[in-house]
Amino acid sequence: MATLEELRVQLDGIDNEIARLFEERMKVCGEVGEYKIQSGKKVLDRQRENNKLADVASKVHGEFNKKGIQELYTQLMSMSRKLQYQKLVEAGALGRLPFIAIESLEKEKARVVFQGVEGAYGQAAMFNYFGESCNGFHVHTFRDAMEAIEEGSADYAVLPIENSSAGAVNEMYDLLDEFENYIVAETIIPITHTLAGIPRTKLEEVKRVYSKAEALMQTTHFLDEHADWQRISVVNTAIAAAKVAEEQNKEQAAVCSAYAAKLQGLEILADNINDEKNNSTRFVIVTNQKVYLKDANKISISFELPHESGSLYRILSHFIYNDLNMTKIESRPIEGRNWEYRFFVDFEGNMEQPAVKNALRGLREETRNLNILGNY
Repeated sequence: MATLEELRVQLDGIDNEIARLFEERMKVCGEVGEYKIQSGKKVLDRQRENNKLADVASKVHGEFNKKGIQELYTQLMSMSRKLQYQKLVEAGALGRLPFIAIESLEKEKARVVFQGVEGAYGQAAMFNYFGESCNGFHVHTFRDAMEAIEEGSADYAVLPIENSSAGAVNEMYDLLDEFENYIVAETIIPITHTLAGIPRTKLEEVKRVYSKAEALMQTTHFLDEHADWQRISVVNTAIAAAKVAEEQNKEQAAVCSAYAAKLQGLEILADNINDEKNNSTRFVIVTNQKVYLKDANKISISFELPHESGSLYRILSHFIYNDLNMTKIESRPIEGRNWEYRFFVDFEGNMEQPAVKNALRGLREETRNLNILGNY
């Protein structure tokens, strides 16, 4: 029986041969890529890949080896495709990316919309990015805001997409997929919730608390201390404050900002009631123009995948092979298709970078309904 050292020497010899054959294989794959450029053929040929996987599995023995060689060849073919996508991009065959790079947004003349009423956190985000003298107005729902920029009554919308403690704003992801609007910037603001009621209200008099669903989630610890209070969701924290002020009922209170409470003439019954003391919300600036700032460093995309084992894993490899840092991934169910999902991914990069072009080329070939939601 061979010693361990002798077996390792044998493995080293086999590995050296595998490395040599790998380089030889990739060289031929590069030549295949050049042929596809000349002939206009697509890089991904699923039928051929499936045939290849069946063929190599038939040449080995045992279920373990059959699964192993199929996994190995799945990776080999994935690497081959990425090399071919790289050659396509180098040859200028990226495909249509109709986004225009601009130096800056025209903040001074812009008409900006936010969701809610005066005192909403959306208004605070608008002021934070565009300045307090900006030409802004408010609408009732996120959909109203998206429609306002789509039809041109506003140049930009300022909308929440993620909270540091409550997570994603799911409705915004659905609307970004539905509307042909694009993210051009983002701004992050701290969120400090208060409990506000009409003046001289005592906590023991409160029976109903109104606020946006996400704000109620972000203040669960405080609200749980008053388990007898009914929690009622409304469209916006500032709308909750306006409702309490209008109805002048001591049994009602609102979870809202101190600014909204002051605007509505309410008294703060409890201050800084957030579960997370460093709570903040990320707002995106959305427009109907396919533009991006030249110094943009984040890209948001969405895509669909076939409902089969390994499909997401294979797609995420495009970020790995192009050394792109993926910063976020969300999934949303696709309407009318049970157990199928649309994925939303944020990653670092600019559309002028070759690595980004390579990744987008591969993603476009291998996903369904790829959408670039913005570079910002």
